[in-house]
Amino acid sequence: MDGPLKNLLVVDLTRVLVGPYCTMILSDLGARVIKVEAPEIGDDSRKFGPFVEDYSAYFMSLNRGKESIALNLKDSDDKKIFDKILAKADILVENFKPGTLEKWGYGWKEVNKKFPKLIYASASGFGQTGPLKELPAYDMVVQGMGGLMSVTGQPNSEPTRVGTSIGDITAGLFTAIGINAALYDRKKTGKGMYIDVSMLDCQIAILENAIARYLAKNEIPKPMGSRHPSIAPFEAFKTKDSHIIIAAGNDKLFEKLCNILNIKEINSESKFSDNSSRASNMDELKKILEDKLKTKETNEWVKIMEKEKIPCGPIFNIKEAVENPQIESRNMIVKAYHKKIGDFKLAGNPIKMSSYKDEKSRGDIPDLDEHREQIIKEFN
Repeated sequence: MDGPLKNLLVVDLTRVLVGPYCTMILSDLGARVIKVEAPEIGDDSRKFGPFVEDYSAYFMSLNRGKESIALNLKDSDDKKIFDKILAKADILVENFKPGTLEKWGYGWKEVNKKFPKLIYASASGFGQTGPLKELPAYDMVVQGMGGLMSVTGQPNSEPTRVGTSIGDITAGLFTAIGINAALYDRKKTGKGMYIDVSMLDCQIAILENAIARYLAKNEIPKPMGSRHPSIAPFEAFKTKDSHIIIAAGNDKLFEKLCNILNIKEINSESKFSDNSSRASNMDELKKILEDKLKTKETNEWVKIMEKEKIPCGPIFNIKEAVENPQIESRNMIVKAYHKKIGDFKLAGNPIKMSSYKDEKSRGDIPDLDEHREQIIKEFN
């Protein structure tokens, strides 16, 4: 892939999701990524479904465009190979439990002495410091401990996980951001840097309105379904055939909405005349709006509201979301090649850059240890 990170070499010691997601972003931005996997076993996610002809779609969706070499970092011969790769690398990314790489002689202090320009990024469940640092964590653990599940779901519902692995993904994103900032810093200082990202920290960082509400007002937010806690109308409403999302985030948009629904009179009522008043009377407002919205189907309302530039939309399932013409026009479904199964479709890169073409194809999907011979030959 061509991109702003072209000619940078990333050594990828990660597995499953948080780390591979980070290095996938770096690859999509042009970096060369060498994925170092455990011999015979490889990345754990190679065994995660769904499968296409015995190959993990989960693994393939996160590891396109990377090269694979299997190395045992406890073995002296393999460590020599690894050292030679590190000597030419710009970035090392790992997501082992804190302390693991130190035992093998590849902790930050040891690596920094040998390779002072190397940027070293660690993504873990709880970070490298604090009383929980040695504990393992998965996505749902940090969703729960980070407060996210406490504000997700319907009022009085059972604890509800966000429908994607946002604990891993946000940590992968923040790690990629940290790496790019460290690259800029290295331009100025000539020195590498250590980056410590905790999945739990990242959940706290994305709580936005919920954490602001607690820290400012000492209120503990609860699940509100699709409703926004401080903007109204801003939720899912029933129509004749399904639901529509309406996000009238200011008074002018609310006035437009009232005109479309032929309820101009409520716009002047004190209960609904400004956002604060509407937010205090959400239940009553929702009943008034749904009485009107139930007269037409969702698609009809979407067309009407789009003409007036009122933020709205249907609720798509995954098939509908992926096949949305807008998604196709933005090149958000791309393909990668696997030598056994051929082309494989996957999500594209949402970062569009004027200086680089957003290709429809990504790099090939590696089998375990597929690039061993050429990597050893190159770095020896």
